Amino acid sequence: LNGLSHVEFIEGNARFISRSEIQVNGKIYNAIKFIIATGSSTFVPSIEGIEKVAYLTNIEALLLKKLPESLIIIGGGPLGVEFAQMFSRFGTRVYLLQRSERIVPREEPELSNLLQRYLQDEGIEIWTRGAIKSVKQEGKEIIVKAEVEGKEKILKAQQLLVATGRRANTSNLRLEKLGVKLNKKGEVIVNEEMETRENVWAAGDVTGEPMLETVAAKEGMVAASNSISGNKMKMDYRVVPHAVFTDPQLAGVGLTDAQATEKGINCRCSTVPMELVPKSQAIKDTRGAIKIVIENKTQEIRGIHILAPQAADLIHEGVMIVKNRMTVDDVIDTLHIFPTLSEAIKIGAQSFRRDIKKMSCCVE
Repeated sequence: LNGLSHVEFIEGNARFISRSEIQVNGKIYNAIKFIIATGSSTFVPSIEGIEKVAYLTNIEALLLKKLPESLIIIGGGPLGVEFAQMFSRFGTRVYLLQRSERIVPREEPELSNLLQRYLQDEGIEIWTRGAIKSVKQEGKEIIVKAEVEGKEKILKAQQLLVATGRRANTSNLRLEKLGVKLNKKGEVIVNEEMETRENVWAAGDVTGEPMLETVAAKEGMVAASNSISGNKMKMDYRVVPHAVFTDPQLAGVGLTDAQATEKGINCRCSTVPMELVPKSQAIKDTRGAIKIVIENKTQEIRGIHILAPQAADLIHEGVMIVKNRMTVDDVIDTLHIFPTLSEAIKIGAQSFRRDIKKMSCCVE
């Protein structure tokens, strides 16, 4: 950063002392405009005994010098399931506890349930609807006491990984001095232009979900452009793709079935198993499915969700479809290469028009 013209990099803990002053390492700096981009940190829930246990976050887990024989993971979101599969394939016995009724609960139920089955088939032990009651260290073991569907469950392992999400880094900034408002989670409240009040913008994880690197970069560009050049750029969260890097991968863009219903959209959905995609048969990996959400009246595709090998790569076609408000027939009319996994999106669109189980390959 110091190599950039007109940029001075200062390392230290900062806090606001007025609407135009910030203090870093005891020195006060004045500015007319501010951008808050302090990121987020691992959220550790309040669990009895947690402060006395040498638990891991994703950072420490990647720095381990020795592979643990057993690992308990609290949290079944993207991070939790990714680490569960990684350690399981290394040879660690993995136990995963998730509070809600299914893992990766923000994803389509059909896909998250399939992913859970695949992970369990690999030997990962998964419990959903689990409430953690306490944790404690006994010698070289960590003991987790939980309540799973009304019954007590006690797990023991060498290591404990806490993967329960992230929280915005705002607690020590004294943002009240700046007149910045926070939500109940301590995240900075911004408008579409990433502005939180006059002459103050925020970007990245500090503003809350979706906490994704690409989203943070885009928000940063919007905030910087608007603050420096006086532009009125806006963020469009309608077309933010995301992925869970398990095997198979889980990716999505746009609305889920539930989200469309919440918005009052009369939607229709179709779920196609990947075994109906010729390339899946060719590579002998038929795991997964694709689910497409459309608006009934207009036939506009409002969401695409994929569980499949390389789903994170496949979803980019979905981004363009949702961004450009393409309809089912628009996708059907678009030529796709045979045989490819990308055909899954076209086949998913065709499933709204015909019985694809009776369809020969390459049918338009």
